Amino acid sequence: MLSVGVLYGGKSGEHDVSLCSAASVVMNLNPAKYSVVAIGIDRTGSWHVQDRPEIVAHPDFGKVLALHKKGSWLVNHAGTSRKIELIDRESGSSIALDVIFPVVHGTYCEDGTLQGLLELANVPYVGADVPGSAVGMDKDIAKRLLRDAGVPVVAWKAVFPEEWRAEKDVIVENVIAEFGFPLFVKPANAGSSVGVGKAKDRASLEEAVECAMQFDVKVLVEKAVDCREIECAVLGNRTPKASVLGEIIAHHEFYSYEAKYIDPAGATLKIPADVSEQLSDEIRAAAVRAYKALCCAGMARVDFFLEKGTNRFFANEINTLPGFTTISMYPKLWEATGLSYPALLDRLIELALERYKEKSSLKTIL
Repeated sequence: MLSVGVLYGGKSGEHDVSLCSAASVVMNLNPAKYSVVAIGIDRTGSWHVQDRPEIVAHPDFGKVLALHKKGSWLVNHAGTSRKIELIDRESGSSIALDVIFPVVHGTYCEDGTLQGLLELANVPYVGADVPGSAVGMDKDIAKRLLRDAGVPVVAWKAVFPEEWRAEKDVIVENVIAEFGFPLFVKPANAGSSVGVGKAKDRASLEEAVECAMQFDVKVLVEKAVDCREIECAVLGNRTPKASVLGEIIAHHEFYSYEAKYIDPAGATLKIPADVSEQLSDEIRAAAVRAYKALCCAGMARVDFFLEKGTNRFFANEINTLPGFTTISMYPKLWEATGLSYPALLDRLIELALERYKEKSSLKTIL
């Protein structure tokens, strides 16, 4: 039986979302196949091995995986086997794991930081490795690579705090002249619509940039597109496959954090999306092309804008550790494609072990 460490929480603005996703994963991992160990990362970045996975009620998210701060746990980064070992220096107790399933979102979690630690610890883990995670997280870099790979993207401008402080008026004038209104403003390295704002005039643009800069040191300003929001789930390593398409029909002004997670009536997920077979095939092919261009592995959700009236589509972003809550699009898309939630988790763990085996066969000494 494989010992699976479900890693959740984290020091990002998506901490609570992670607890919700982790509860769904734990409830759907087959107990006949896996021994599950819950490892919570608190908001300061400290790791806490839980005595047992515990699902508790949450006022906003329904059910979440409890995170009790207990012990002072160290991660062994120098293991010689594929097991990662965690040691509590207070009690002396330790635990070894065969594979890590990160159910974390946002900075320090899906941006390559955590993946680098797991690489050093020499343990298989679910999801993209360091390059794919880092590139996928940075929307500015991802857009450049997607553009070069022939995947259409919406026009954007990256803004940095030092530039903003020194030349705010010039930046604002240039953005308005180039893109017009409305505009979307978002942190370059954040997910779940954290810090995202819609600007309809100069005042709201400045306010949105100031807000987004609370969450990242780089902010994107994008031309708004009158569009439908289409999403595609991709699964695999060297030969990834795309799911059927789904559509997000937001009942807020846009698909905000509140619409995604807080308001149960904030959005409707329509699966499959109502698009022609030819257009569906084109978008699904673009999703796989984007996945490969950004060096992804294991899984990712690729989000598109489908322009109303023209049916032109643009890649919006890629999410290398997508939400796994009971209402999240990624597992729902695979369920609609014929892969159940438990079977999806099995496949993700298989892919993690497959990639680890491939990497382990490489020479590290001449």
